[in-house]
Amino acid sequence: MIHPTAIVSTKAEIGANVSIGPYSVIADYVYIGEENFIMAYCHIAHDCKTGRKVIMANAATLAGHITIGNYATIGGIVAIHQFVRVGDYAFVGGASAVVKDVPPYVIAAGDRASLHGLNAVGLKRQGFTPATLSALKKAYRIIFRIGLTLNEAIERAQAEVEQIHEVTEFINFIKSSQRGVTRSGKNRD
Repeated sequence: MIHPTAIVSTKAEIGANVSIGPYSVIADYVYIGEENFIMAYCHIAHDCKTGRKVIMANAATLAGHITIGNYATIGGIVAIHQFVRVGDYAFVGGASAVVKDVPPYVIAAGDRASLHGLNAVGLKRQGFTPATLSALKKAYRIIFRIGLTLNEAIERAQAEVEQIHEVTEFINFIKSSQRGVTRSGKNRD
């Protein structure tokens, strides 16, 4: 359902069962995946793509050429810089400014967003097993918490963590980043 006050370009492709709230703007060459929930006053600029079951809270803003993964949640009043990628199942907290890629399965928040751990509650709600959550947590800690360079951390995570699908996706997302990856803030464990 597209609210009558929303402005949606005729050059945008909208998937099935999408809800677009009042006063939202969807620009040219945008692809909105199935079952997205885009609340009021959202702005999705040109050449953006959202995956399946994405939630964008009120006044979330995507600059051009952004990719949002499946089941990602973008909080209210979030601004995401052009060319940024947000991974599957990621959660971006409200009033955040995102200037670098946000890996899948994590929580990012803050002015110049930083990572705040795994999106454990969201992953449990989506049926991720305790074994999968444990493997992702171990990979996250190696890559973002123990102070190694990114390349050293990736090598160590590949050597020490069981390479299940989700861990492989997590590591490959980080390795393929063009903009750089959002990291954890100082003094966080």
